[in-house]
Amino acid sequence: MQDADRLMHAEYSGLKILVTGASGFIGSHLCRQLLQSGADLHAVSRRPRSGTNDAIQWHHADLSTHEAVLDLFKEVKPDIVFHLASEVTGSRDMKIVLPTFRANLMSTVNILLAAAEQRCRRVVLAGSLEEPEGDGQRMIPSSPYAAAKSAAGAYARMFHALYDTPVVTARIFMVYGPGQQDLRKLVPYVTLALLRGETPKLSSGLRPVDWIYVGDIVDGLLAMGIAPGITGTTLDLGSGTLMTTRQVVEMLCDILRTEIRPDFGAIPDRPMERIIGASVEDTRRMLGWQPSISLRTGLERTVDWYRQRLELGEIVG
Repeated sequence: MQDADRLMHAEYSGLKILVTGASGFIGSHLCRQLLQSGADLHAVSRRPRSGTNDAIQWHHADLSTHEAVLDLFKEVKPDIVFHLASEVTGSRDMKIVLPTFRANLMSTVNILLAAAEQRCRRVVLAGSLEEPEGDGQRMIPSSPYAAAKSAAGAYARMFHALYDTPVVTARIFMVYGPGQQDLRKLVPYVTLALLRGETPKLSSGLRPVDWIYVGDIVDGLLAMGIAPGITGTTLDLGSGTLMTTRQVVEMLCDILRTEIRPDFGAIPDRPMERIIGASVEDTRRMLGWQPSISLRTGLERTVDWYRQRLELGEIVG
């Protein structure tokens, strides 16, 4: 797989790549791989950036504004776009309806409009396991985030069908790994609590989830950027295996060899949580991609990363 991956990454050499959400968890890992592949890398930030020493060319733009996105595309003229920018939250609070609408749906429609006008080679959108599918109750989004992501996917399919826009959507499952910046997420929260000798306060932990290491996600996204014959599709990036959050927490406890017992049930479960595994056979057939990092190995790497950053004083609070 390593030789095949190097060949795949080499196809990005010299291409103009635009990454939104480049400073986020998945985006920062993706950018590192693209730089190693020799891509002409452009990235978008909501806030002006300065003092960076890497080879990324940063742009400041509000992706919820059509004119700003169009100007960005006219300036960069990207060959391939990875649209990862998103307001990621599982909250059911009404206060996040408009922020997720602007960040997750308006930005996607603006990206699709600009990409169609500029005739990009490929647009890769980040979808989510939270998007509903099926019929009846199963089609009701469980959160504002899920609703916005679902609508964004519908727009992608429409753009491909009506305007022949070369867009493909990656339905991304539960990503974990080194460098996850939102320390409220399960893996960093539990890891850091245990490293500090604290008791993690959790929900019941009974929800089965498809967990996927961030490095595998990056390889999947890179494959989606260049694979032929996949435009207009939605492909799952996940392991295809379900494991409850309680099992993941217990694995973290075992890796850290701690006697601390997490407090399951200390907070309520969120309503309408989806239980779904990735369709790995379809993705393997169309992309030639499959995960290579086991959950145990990925968690060990993640624990090592957070342990080192905690010892260096790079993580506080």
